[in-house]
Amino acid sequence: MGEIDGASALEPGLAKALARVGLAAPEGLRRLTGGATMESWFFSSGAEDFVLRRAPSLSFMEGRPFGHEVEAAIINAAHNAGVMAPEVVVGLEPADGIGSGFVMRALPGTAEPRVILDMKQPGRLLEEVARDLARIHAIPRSALPDDVPELDYAEAVDGLKQQFEDSGGDRPIIALGLKWLRDHLPEPVEPVLNHGDFRLGNLLAEDSHLTGVLDWELCHFGDRHEDLAFGCMAVWRFSRIDRLALGLGSLKDYVVAYEQESGFGVDLDRFRFWLIYRTVWWALGCLRMASFWRSGDDRMLERVVISRRTSEQELDLLLLLEEDSPEEERARPVPPIEKRPEPQGEASMGEIASAISEWLATIKDRMEGHDRFQLAVARNALGMLARGDQIVSECEDRHLAQQLLRGECSLRNPGVLAALRRAALDKLVADVPKYPMLERARAKWTGED
Repeated sequence: MGEIDGASALEPGLAKALARVGLAAPEGLRRLTGGATMESWFFSSGAEDFVLRRAPSLSFMEGRPFGHEVEAAIINAAHNAGVMAPEVVVGLEPADGIGSGFVMRALPGTAEPRVILDMKQPGRLLEEVARDLARIHAIPRSALPDDVPELDYAEAVDGLKQQFEDSGGDRPIIALGLKWLRDHLPEPVEPVLNHGDFRLGNLLAEDSHLTGVLDWELCHFGDRHEDLAFGCMAVWRFSRIDRLALGLGSLKDYVVAYEQESGFGVDLDRFRFWLIYRTVWWALGCLRMASFWRSGDDRMLERVVISRRTSEQELDLLLLLEEDSPEEERARPVPPIEKRPEPQGEASMGEIASAISEWLATIKDRMEGHDRFQLAVARNALGMLARGDQIVSECEDRHLAQQLLRGECSLRNPGVLAALRRAALDKLVADVPKYPMLERARAKWTGED
């Protein structure tokens, strides 16, 4: 089955699914913005609000560790365990003709990170986040489907290495991260259920209270420190980069709240391993988005734009890894910026991109809903092209990447760290110039504000 798009195409099949549980046909069906992988559609049925979660195409589900039926069962198990998870009311069936997915009762609150980060009592919210994470980790295997996988640490790192090679094997900073992970692989511990994507963006909040935990497609059994670390990545702290725990508070407060609720002590060395692991994981996940677009499985513009967010993770990863480099290399000056000469004759590719973006701005007010969101994404993409056209340095270097991966070169080699810093800064300036950690890295590495 190919991709089904648009509310009118979904409504008949959705009505069929709702009828199986005695619910009326959907009203006001509209797609919600965001979602790096799955689609979410909001609608009403009778006096209640619901959300349809579905794959953009059936082929999009291929290769995943489990399908939507298992995901729905996990969500309901979490709901029954006192986690702020939604209640799944019905799953889609092939006869519905609208692909794979399920319907959940809508929960109150917002998932918008910037709104959550501005709430008046972030400390209280952080305690509730820690509480729910501890409750997730306490859900027994007996309450879950047999299909929930268990993460083998070594196999997981090997899998990341294969993804790296499949994506060209030419990003030196990611190669550094992979080598570090292989050299610092921890001993396995008693596995617990990991949510797998526990971070701002997948949490709902209202009035400084946690009201929902969403997006359970990455659940697996593994080290509890993986879940703890993932939400603390710089990318998920958004503008509050100094609040190390989900942008809501201090890491100490988060750890204390989690330990009190769970009864388990947090090991900060294991936490750092999983912080680096998940930074590499998300860098490669961003790269992979471009392959979805190229394959034709999902031609949404967001895929190619998200793929460029790899540069965010490369910068964050270098900030983490440079802690282990020699002091003299950390003090070495970063090479100066190299820029292309200003165009004199015909319009450059960057100028063409800027012109298109300026025209799109004139029609923004004619757009609404998801189309307006897509227009913003398109202008973002054009900005990447315009800024990238001015940069000379390259972040792709297969020869250096493979040397780093094999351990033939490292951050101990003179000038390697400085060159990687320059490339990371230039790439991120082109791709995501408003990324909060860019200012922090620029000040640390170059002394510029």
